[in-house]
This record gives sequence, C-alpha cells and structure tokens, in this order.
Amino acid sequence: MSESNDTTGHSKDAGWNVGVRKTVAAPVAEVWAYLLGKGLPMWLGDIDELPAKKGVRYRTNDGVRGTIRGFEEKKHVRLTWQPEDWPHDTALQLTVSKSAAGATIEISHEELADREERRMMLGHWHRVVDSLVAHFE
Repeated sequence: MSESNDTTGHSKDAGWNVGVRKTVAAPVAEVWAYLLGKGLPMWLGDIDELPAKKGVRYRTNDGVRGTIRGFEEKKHVRLTWQPEDWPHDTALQLTVSKSAAGATIEISHEELADREERRMMLGHWHRVVDSLVAHFE
C-alpha cells in the first residue's frame, strides 16, 4: 500500500487521530495529581491551572486555547486543543487508569486535519508521554 492510500489513524467518526499510552509504577491518584499540577505544562503548555469544569475556556501562555468538554477527577479530561498557528481545533483527551503495574497514562488526539498533522502529533505525544513516564522512574 502506498503512503497516499494509507488510512492508519483515520476513522469515520474521529477523522485523523493518534493514541499514545504508557504505564508507570505509581498509584492513579499520584499520577493524576502530577498531570494536573506540576506536570501540566508537559502535556498542555505553559499554564498554571486547568479549569475542572465543563464548558470553561482555557488559554496557555504559549498560545494553546480550547474549552473543557469533560472532566472526571482522577480519570480523564477531554478538551478542545488549538495551537495559535492552527486554523482549526482538535479534540484531546488525557486518561489515567489503574493497571496491574500502577497507572496507565493515555493521550488520545482526534480531529486532526490530515495524515501529515497526524504524523507530527504522533511524534509529539510520544515525546510527551515518554517525558511523563521518566518523571515516575
């Protein structure tokens, strides 16, 4: 299959999307507290605090903006995510779940514009999750 026909990461409902997940040897509560505290800039951008209420807008100091679409404490946050140089917003979800080895961190990014944007964000989210995992090692 040629690259132009490759539909890996494309679905009818979510458009172009990526998902990255890794498990860390730490309890869910500790991982969640880090991701929404000191680790927040690692995945969302330069921001002091993320609103925990659906419908509230946010903006990072480095230009990412969006709206909280869902928030369940110690489980997941779903939001729109749009860097200032993108003409469209996307859907981003951060999930933390219990696993046999500790906690699994998962980032799902949907509604990407095309295959190239998907490729770029796949690399980005792998680097982000690897950095988050390194914190718990």
